[in-house]
Amino acid sequence: MKLFDPHIHMTSRTTDDYEAMAKAGIRAIIEPAFWLGQPRTKVGTFEDYFQALVGWERFRASQFGITHFCTIGLNPKEANNPNVAPGVLELMPHYLGKDGVVAVGEIGFDDQTPAEEKYFAAQLELANKFDLPVLVHTPHRDKKRGTERSLALVKEQRFPEERVVIDHNNEETLPLVLATGCWAGHSIYPNTKMDEPRMAALVKKYGTTRMIVNSAADWGVSDPLKVPKTAQAMKDVGVSDADIETIVWNNPIAFFGQTGRIAAADLGEAAKIDQAQLFEGNSVLRGQTPVRT
Repeated sequence: MKLFDPHIHMTSRTTDDYEAMAKAGIRAIIEPAFWLGQPRTKVGTFEDYFQALVGWERFRASQFGITHFCTIGLNPKEANNPNVAPGVLELMPHYLGKDGVVAVGEIGFDDQTPAEEKYFAAQLELANKFDLPVLVHTPHRDKKRGTERSLALVKEQRFPEERVVIDHNNEETLPLVLATGCWAGHSIYPNTKMDEPRMAALVKKYGTTRMIVNSAADWGVSDPLKVPKTAQAMKDVGVSDADIETIVWNNPIAFFGQTGRIAAADLGEAAKIDQAQLFEGNSVLRGQTPVRT
């Protein structure tokens, strides 16, 4: 079965992860711009990061047969930093039209401050201007209230709900999202957020409409193989292959394909690998024999 992980932070992962993901059937990924674990102090560090997302990381994924897309955004945690937030908002339009950029994100709430709400709304306006969907991060603390406020802000801004995916849902927030026209993302994590059996139970209860799963793997304790593991967990409880394929392949393509920058036909065949290729003179290899397929 072909698999799509629509939220994974590969900048934080290794080539071993790419190899394992490809072996497990993952053919395409989306890497959202996010917080790197410590505060950035200059707007220029965001520019270098955005350039890496549309450049080096896209190339690195291709060297293992995986098609890489990304989203560009000011994450909610750093929306609270007045030294960088205004400059990042000015920087974003230079990247939102680039190849491989399929949404604005991650945006949303962390501590649910006025600054976070200000930049959430501003980035919804940017998404509207560039005709892009948005990827919304819901907070780890007080998640229900953060989800309710996110949905309310989308409505207040008159942003099309069908172009919004509310991510990191759980049993408490999923019914709130499905009651709207927004899509529902679920991050499958070791020990926290959502695990495979719980996700399988939600699919049995709510079906597949506007449902998406991802690993959200990053620099912390996480697992880049959570999408294939969730697919297996769904199969184990009797979810049909067709429904599994809808969630782990068709739905992310349908949602992010609203940009016109992703098409299922373009991802139907496994990508060719040529590790003799270089990116600005650099290779993923360190003297190893290049793989070609």
